[in-house]
Amino acid sequence: MSISTSPPGDGAPAGAPTGAPTGAAPAVVEARTGRGAGAGALLRRRAPYALTAALFAAYTLLSLTRHRRMEENSWDLGIFEQAVRAYAHFQAPVADLKGPGFNVLGDHFSPVIALIAPLYRLFPGPATLLVEQAALFALSALPVTRAGARLLGPARGLALGAAYGLSWGIQQAVSFDFHEICFAVPLLAFALEALLARRWRAALAWGLPLLLVKEDLGLTLAALALVVAWRARRTDRRAARAALAVAVGGTVAAVLVFTVVVPAFAPDGYAYWEKVGGAGGVLDGLGTKLTTLGWLLVPTTGLLALRSPLLWVAVPTLGWRFTSSEPYFWSTDWHYSAVLMPVVALALADSLDTARRSPRPWMRSYAHQLPGAVLAAALALSATSLPLARLGERAAYEKPARAAEAERLLARIPDGVTVEADYPALTRLTSRCRVFWLGGTRGVRPAYLVFDNSSGRVGDPLAYAGRLHPGSRFALVGEAGGMVLLERRL
Repeated sequence: MSISTSPPGDGAPAGAPTGAPTGAAPAVVEARTGRGAGAGALLRRRAPYALTAALFAAYTLLSLTRHRRMEENSWDLGIFEQAVRAYAHFQAPVADLKGPGFNVLGDHFSPVIALIAPLYRLFPGPATLLVEQAALFALSALPVTRAGARLLGPARGLALGAAYGLSWGIQQAVSFDFHEICFAVPLLAFALEALLARRWRAALAWGLPLLLVKEDLGLTLAALALVVAWRARRTDRRAARAALAVAVGGTVAAVLVFTVVVPAFAPDGYAYWEKVGGAGGVLDGLGTKLTTLGWLLVPTTGLLALRSPLLWVAVPTLGWRFTSSEPYFWSTDWHYSAVLMPVVALALADSLDTARRSPRPWMRSYAHQLPGAVLAAALALSATSLPLARLGERAAYEKPARAAEAERLLARIPDGVTVEADYPALTRLTSRCRVFWLGGTRGVRPAYLVFDNSSGRVGDPLAYAGRLHPGSRFALVGEAGGMVLLERRL
């Protein structure tokens, strides 16, 4: 696929006017440079915002239809809702799903999620988190599209922005409930847009809030600052020195958060140290890791992003993932690659800007065609195998009978009581009850116990409840949609 609009001439800024052809009729020239040209310029200016709005609608629809169908596949949405609910009521961010009274700052250092609290206070419920995440992911497409348009011209910039918005890493994150990294994605996108525009201090300012998103992002901030220092070293030495200071500060901040701040909230210290380093190190799961790198660089950038130093910003995230002993960190699943998507997209924009002026004709031709090619790849994957393909299925908009039956059963649980649950029931309860993970109450006796027993895995539900809470007596309230609801009577 190619974009039909001609690229700017070699060495000319993107979108520079080239003038009218020699001998063009005055009326034609006037038509091209008058109101028609003004309307076209207005459309080009609005195109990034229209793309952002379309992506927001698609992400929101995907998230809410999955939630309506009770298709959550983890406890994470419940954990984050408990923390945000606590912030909304001016309390410490306790997530009982991680253990009774567990402060989530002892799990991941993500105080940024407190920004959702005012909206959650107005609209309590998991849907608020899902819509907020959709808005943040969609917002990140705006700087990507604007940077692409500035460097490559409006049509290719829009193609690059759309390919980014449909990229597999963003779609996987949208479909996997909610995570704090939804704040990091637009911050990185705006920071890298500023970097490409040589607004060094703005790039650093956009990067600094990463320290409040997640503990490892201090190292990402350091990598971003080093790239700023490298780019600014000849034209703005003061900015380069400031960037080096930010790189040192980001590294020091990350070390302090890992070793001091998070352990201060966690009784057993930072739990994820044990996941770093496996028996085989980087070579463990090498095939999966190479596949992830292939997905990261081929369909999204055609390998051209390798020419840009911006790609170094992805190294800290890839580093902790690929040195981990946890296989699910290595793959393209879940939300782990979302923070890499703005990096590779804007590294591609940077590389295309230089490649289109290459003395090698094949490189100029490749750069000319690549924005359309990556958009075609993103569209093809979105229509077939990626999560947004669900939006083309009628079943996505229908609530299964199982979900409706389960919701009627859960409605029998009073507000404000303690409940021990697994997913997907817990996300229907975290906005109005104190919810613990099934088997994780640590001595707290819940008023209700609800779990998915559609496979019959627990055998006798009452006997199972007795094993979880010796000395307590439970009564069966009901069964629906594969769920079993028990009430403690003693």
